[in-house]
Amino acid sequence: MVIWESDRDEHLARHGVTITQANEALYDLDAIVINPDYAAISGKGVRTIGYSDSFGDLITVITVPFEGRTYGATAFPSEGRDRRYYEER
Repeated sequence: MVIWESDRDEHLARHGVTITQANEALYDLDAIVINPDYAAISGKGVRTIGYSDSFGDLITVITVPFEGRTYGATAFPSEGRDRRYYEER
């Protein structure tokens, strides 16, 4: 289960995505998981690319494991490389 802090709702809204849609993408049975996230400066982020039924498209979700829990950092509509990874698997 991914924990979303209260400020993430507003953050995701700026990307046009909801927490519910991000969770749908995370639990897509065909989701692609890239660990570590290729764009993470810290090397600690995990990138998941999955389909959200309610969004109607692919969403990229960035999570960060910390002290045995997984926290949602951000989510946004998938583009470019992420879309190719999902579609070409």
